[in-house]
Amino acid sequence: MSDFSEIEEMYLKTMFEIHSDNPAAIVKTNQLADIKGVSAASVTEMIQRLSSRDMVTHIPYRGFRLTPSGFQLAARIKRREILLEILLTDVIGFDGDVHGVACKMEHAVGSDLESTLDRLLGYPEFSREGKRIPSVERDFETTGISTLLPLAKLPVHSSATVELIISSVSEAVTIRECGITIGSVIETSADSRTCDGNILTISDSLAMRILARINSIGG
Repeated sequence: MSDFSEIEEMYLKTMFEIHSDNPAAIVKTNQLADIKGVSAASVTEMIQRLSSRDMVTHIPYRGFRLTPSGFQLAARIKRREILLEILLTDVIGFDGDVHGVACKMEHAVGSDLESTLDRLLGYPEFSREGKRIPSVERDFETTGISTLLPLAKLPVHSSATVELIISSVSEAVTIRECGITIGSVIETSADSRTCDGNILTISDSLAMRILARINSIGG
């Protein structure tokens, strides 16, 4: 979590999205007002507030753009939103307003939780729409013993024990038919997975819903 309010973070994220489409863009007050659905006066007031905190540089008669500090914070907010969207859809299987829920949740995510989400999801590089996830100050940790990961993200030549299964009723039936239960031992090789010694065939989408804790890697 940052020292900025939720509304300040939302403005920064919107400016980042504009810059992502056109990095050289100078954002105009009316442009941002239209996107946010607020008055130009409200935008001007917010820009002045963010400018006083070195998040935005005002360019007289032209508009404004994010400072390096502003860009870094905005990129992190956007990154958290995308990670949460992947968690909600791929792991939890949420089929409601994914974007809206992620937007609300992103402001409560601190650096430690962000790093945990990043690792849990296997350090994704792209959003579900194929856009690159901002990697500002991304801390790639080495996956090790006791790391909890979805089956789809287990490293090659690892052994892990299933601890959590998140699924719908129909998915639960498919998972049981695959022989996977809490406590099952999953082992991976370069080209296959086994469950309790039996060859495991399961889609990546379902494999994201099954979380296992790594017992060993290599060997």
